[in-house]
Amino acid sequence: MTIQRRFPAILLLLGYALYSAPPTFEISKIPDGNFAPLGKELSHYIDVFGIPVLATKSTPSDKVKYAAIVLAEYLDNDENGQPDNSLVLATMVKRKAFLFMTEDERSLDRFDYEVFVEHDLHHGQGQFATETNPGNGEFDATLEEVLHLITHEGYAHAYPKVFGDRPGTVLAACLDRARGGHFKQVPRRYPKGAWFTYDDRSCDYGCQCAEYLYWAITSVLGAQNDPRRIRDIRHEWKLYDKELVKKYDPHVFALITDPKYKLPTRLPDGKYRWKQSKSK
Repeated sequence: MTIQRRFPAILLLLGYALYSAPPTFEISKIPDGNFAPLGKELSHYIDVFGIPVLATKSTPSDKVKYAAIVLAEYLDNDENGQPDNSLVLATMVKRKAFLFMTEDERSLDRFDYEVFVEHDLHHGQGQFATETNPGNGEFDATLEEVLHLITHEGYAHAYPKVFGDRPGTVLAACLDRARGGHFKQVPRRYPKGAWFTYDDRSCDYGCQCAEYLYWAITSVLGAQNDPRRIRDIRHEWKLYDKELVKKYDPHVFALITDPKYKLPTRLPDGKYRWKQSKSK
């Protein structure tokens, strides 16, 4: 305990070193360790740089693998076999962050979350298979949910004064500008000129920070620039491509493109190419 108090940064980097092997995306049973007690409820497990992707038995294996690949692409965006930001990864590992999948939304709602609470596992992100790489022109929600896991459990705690999801951070200042003012709760009507107008009243200030960061990053990466998608999101988000974010929200653009934070610069496509590049 004394060592942890005196040398937390060293321990974080050691934790990163232990979990830095490139993923194989092989589905297995949950191994011994923090997540072992979940073995009775969950049958799918993939390790992605030390971050577990967990799923119920009824969740299709191909969907679980796809989500794991997107997680790897976000963490190792240049696909050289090593995560781009070791501090963010180590922070996620320390917090026991994980992605949790079920077959569909109904299955997710029916799952007994007490099993996570009982074993002190509080830092997961839920996702269901039906929204994972759905095809037929539907938006792939994996791009959102996996990014939420990384920004909320990684960046927000690795850089709390910058990406922390609370008032007073650099991200929060950007959020307030995007919404046309500082609102602790979702307002009944946003000011004219606001470009982020999320109206889910169950989404508190921290949630708004996470949603806003997702919109900004994925718009810059090109995920939202499709005619159908633009129509679907215009009630919530107006800056659907890189040039719009750069022009109308220069503060967040500067933040998410600052190379020192090593945020993704390429949108995941479900194909992690590390093995291919290594063989060549």
